[in-house]
Amino acid sequence: MKTTEETVKISKNKHIGHSLPSLLSVSPAPHLRRLDTVRSIMLDVIIALIPVIVWSIYRFGVRALCIILISCATAVISELLYQLICNKTVRITDLSAAVTGLMLGLMMPSGVSLWVPCVGSVFAIIVVKQFFGGLGNNIVNPAIAGRVFLMLCWPQQMVSYVDKSGDLVSSATPLVELKAKAAPTEDIFNIVIGNVDGAIGEISAIAICAGFIYLLFRKVVSWHIPVSFIGSFVLISIIFPITGEPSATFYQVFSGSLLFCALLCANDCSTTPITGAGKIIFGIGCGLITLIIRYFGAYPDGTAFAILIMNMLVPLIDFWTRPLVFGHRRRG
Repeated sequence: MKTTEETVKISKNKHIGHSLPSLLSVSPAPHLRRLDTVRSIMLDVIIALIPVIVWSIYRFGVRALCIILISCATAVISELLYQLICNKTVRITDLSAAVTGLMLGLMMPSGVSLWVPCVGSVFAIIVVKQFFGGLGNNIVNPAIAGRVFLMLCWPQQMVSYVDKSGDLVSSATPLVELKAKAAPTEDIFNIVIGNVDGAIGEISAIAICAGFIYLLFRKVVSWHIPVSFIGSFVLISIIFPITGEPSATFYQVFSGSLLFCALLCANDCSTTPITGAGKIIFGIGCGLITLIIRYFGAYPDGTAFAILIMNMLVPLIDFWTRPLVFGHRRRG
């Protein structure tokens, strides 16, 4: 006859009696325990974006700060209102909506009308994220989708830059000059440090790389997508330079949104493959599609479109790269 201590006790706090060691207690999956939470990961992303934000304010002034804050605030408020109206758990404290707003704001040009980031943030949060079930259920990157939506609906707004004298212009960026098969006139040093026209968060390669190194050090992102993304793009652009000169590859890499999207946006965990091989395939696809759009498409910079297309192919990539259960064959 077993004693009470030897039997399984069923109470408010379910536990096994002293007859079994605590190490033999099995909890539901997942069994991997880490201290990371959604909030801590998003906080790391925000910290990684600080160098980019600081440089954008230095380069474009208070207007850049206004665009970033408006985009971020609209994203958070949109998520809050949606969750309250739909009687869902309010999760704005996980900072995911704030990160989406920051990302989208940094992809805006300095001369954009202030209502544009508001519309983009509402679309990114409500349509792309919440309509698909919220964080972790969206099939495409919300910030990237918001940017593509704005580019398709208001293309002129998305190329509204403010020059060094403070005048609103639609100037020819290095990518626009490359699209016309002309060598860029901008100094290489200015392009690297970010003293050029462009989206407020995409111009400084130094600030972007600093943020990526921080995320890599914190193990928030992996190297697979950025390396395969940029590597495939560089390799093909060297073999087939857009202007016939190898130096064009340098301008292709350091101009536009390639570095920002490849290093800081493309690694979104819910819209990328789960395996290392899948991530590499994803990155190569992004690099190839970006190059095709830049060479033959209507837009001088196709990075956002490339990521969006590959996001939709992630289920297929996961299907063909996921490990097989022993004794099973892949079907389909």
